[in-house]
Amino acid sequence: MRSIWNGAISFGLVSIPVKLINATENHSVSFRQIHLTDGGRVRYRKVCELDGEEVTSAEIGKGYEDADGSVIPITDEDLGSLPLPTAKTIEIVAFVPAGAIDPLQMDTAYYLSANGVPAAKPYTLLREALKRSRKVAVAKYALRGRERLGMLRVVDDVIAMHGLLWPDEIRTAEDVAPEAGVKVRDAELDLADALMATLGEVDMDSLHDDYREAVEELVAAKAAGEVPQRAEPEDTGGKVIDLVAALESSVRAAKEARASGEDAPVAKVTSMADHKGGKAGSSTAAKKTTASKTAEKKPAAKKTAASRTAAKKTTAKKTTAKKSAAKKSAAQKTTAKKSAAKKSAAQKTTAKKRSSTKTTPRKRTSA
Repeated sequence: MRSIWNGAISFGLVSIPVKLINATENHSVSFRQIHLTDGGRVRYRKVCELDGEEVTSAEIGKGYEDADGSVIPITDEDLGSLPLPTAKTIEIVAFVPAGAIDPLQMDTAYYLSANGVPAAKPYTLLREALKRSRKVAVAKYALRGRERLGMLRVVDDVIAMHGLLWPDEIRTAEDVAPEAGVKVRDAELDLADALMATLGEVDMDSLHDDYREAVEELVAAKAAGEVPQRAEPEDTGGKVIDLVAALESSVRAAKEARASGEDAPVAKVTSMADHKGGKAGSSTAAKKTTASKTAEKKPAAKKTAASRTAAKKTTAKKTTAKKSAAKKSAAQKTTAKKSAAKKSAAQKTTAKKRSSTKTTPRKRTSA
């Protein structure tokens, strides 16, 4: 990877030659401005507002606009003469716990690479010292014409540096929070906790930019002369929702989503209807206990329940088959008995007729 700055880390009397390398990269899809009529590129031109002429980069300098609107020219020589001890040095000023750094101050991230073989030993020393102390280093450095604040920490076996905003560059959160007087019930907090437990954790490496992929597919389709499919945007604004119902629906949806994947313990949520007529404190405690017990169950319990259900189904099938066979056998026996009875009755009737014919005397016919 190409370095963007060469200098040294100042660690007391120890100097560590390092290279500064960008730790991140931008994958966003970039667009060009075009003339809609003919598709031509639209470019910005730097024009002097006094004479209206276009100027080159070599003709452009720096200037500071004063409060009265006058511009004071500032040259690179003027800036170079200023006392800036961090011009080529990352000067460590303190070691503090990582929690002492407000995440709002975090800015661009860099990797610090040891510059040359002699730098390997002091570089490793600083890295291991940061690991063992479980602290981060706060430092000052200069980059692109201004002094900046940074935080050094260990990432794997590399020292990384995060640019930090100066404390006076962080705005206060005044008038940002909701108005006072909003109360949240314990039942709502329990549902929120259950939803958090159901959603669980996520593999950060599995997350990606869906919008960027959609833009790339759109560009590819239009380049191939195809008509892209347009998705209808969801109307999610301006709706008044039942917070509890929304939380319960979210928990059910999360359970179904996880059930379709790997088995995992989920928190049980009690419907708000079950809380009517009961004490708030006891119902809240009962819900927390139920959620914790359910969360402790392992996938083996689900497999056991599944096997029991399968066994019940098999037993029911066997019982049904036996009953069907018994009914069939009884029906066959009844049919056989009826047939035998009919046959016997017919035989008796035939025998009686024959006997009657033998015993009856024949009448003589007169001549």
